[in-house]
Amino acid sequence: MTIDSNPVKLTPALPGQPMRDIATISGGRPVFRAELPDGRIVWLVTGYEYVRQMIIDQRFSRALAVAPGRARQGFEMFAAGSINGMDPPGHTRLRKLVASAFTARRVEALRPRVASIVNELIDAMAGRPQPADLVAGFSLPLPAQVICEMLGVPAEDLGQFHAWSDTIMADWQRDTDEIMTALAGLYGYFGALIETKRAQSADDLISGLISARDQDDRLSEQELTVMCCTLLIGGHETTANQINLSLLLLLDHPGQVATLRADPGLIPGAVEELLRCVRLGSLPPARVTREDVQIGGVVIPAGEQVIPLFGTANRDPLVFADPDRFDVTRDAASHLSFGAGVHHCLGAQLARVELQEAFRGLIGRLPGLRLAMPASDLEFKPGMAIHSLRELPVRWGEP
Repeated sequence: MTIDSNPVKLTPALPGQPMRDIATISGGRPVFRAELPDGRIVWLVTGYEYVRQMIIDQRFSRALAVAPGRARQGFEMFAAGSINGMDPPGHTRLRKLVASAFTARRVEALRPRVASIVNELIDAMAGRPQPADLVAGFSLPLPAQVICEMLGVPAEDLGQFHAWSDTIMADWQRDTDEIMTALAGLYGYFGALIETKRAQSADDLISGLISARDQDDRLSEQELTVMCCTLLIGGHETTANQINLSLLLLLDHPGQVATLRADPGLIPGAVEELLRCVRLGSLPPARVTREDVQIGGVVIPAGEQVIPLFGTANRDPLVFADPDRFDVTRDAASHLSFGAGVHHCLGAQLARVELQEAFRGLIGRLPGLRLAMPASDLEFKPGMAIHSLRELPVRWGEP
């Protein structure tokens, strides 16, 4: 057993650009120490086997990673009070309260409604002059409307809460005061909405959580508010940007688009391949070792921050043949983009349905769909933990 003691400087890739070759910067080590741009020294875990081993091992703690006094990326200030920053048994208790709303059966029952929203949004875009901004006209309102309907949040408040969400989902560059101000705004919004629903309950997820709080005493008031915020942010930010970045990848491979147009039955599998290939953000949330842990032949001491590199796991040649090739016919269902273990993404099935119906609509109803400007000219919002485009102008029909 060895203890790695030579950190390498890590420069995050720009949005839309590939990360530097991990094998090169790590010297071929599956587990190694690195210095992040903000000066933090962390451990990075690469490769499918070791990443999966790490994220299911509860000796790697999310709660310790966001504990008071520890340096955190911007969005981890929010995670510190949410289910995303908890370990069992507290994590298990809260997850059980909402898990039933996101089962495969429940989510599949939502598919017709998701497809209806997709068609409504495409109809609206088709009725306006081209080019259309896919961000404002489709990829953001689709998951936002779905999660708003599930929660019972007025859809007309989308602009308000999305502005807060953009600030909260910040990376290490964002000013702490900005994040805390946005958090206060979002918590205040949900505090008022919860009181409204207490006075007049409805058939929605927030009303169900209020019942768990008030009748069964399974939630504290703070947990109730934070859970609502977590579901709202998690229910639209990642999916909206996954649609945008996936479309960029698809349009860069017109032959793959033609394959899907000829056989729409391939779309569910294509979504898994898009999830495997698309790099949605820079670095995922860290975990902290509860004790000395050996992984990949390296001993990571207790109290160290460790980050799993899902991008390397999803391109591991031992699991995915010719891993850098994008192929919509590939069986990519074993990718780790939704995580694994107790922190496996709660909304994974919902995201899959939204992505499948989104591309079923975009590819099926907008022939000749293409970018209205060079991909190199697209602008990403600065300081975001998730790569978020400002706009995505598109055209369709005959050139």
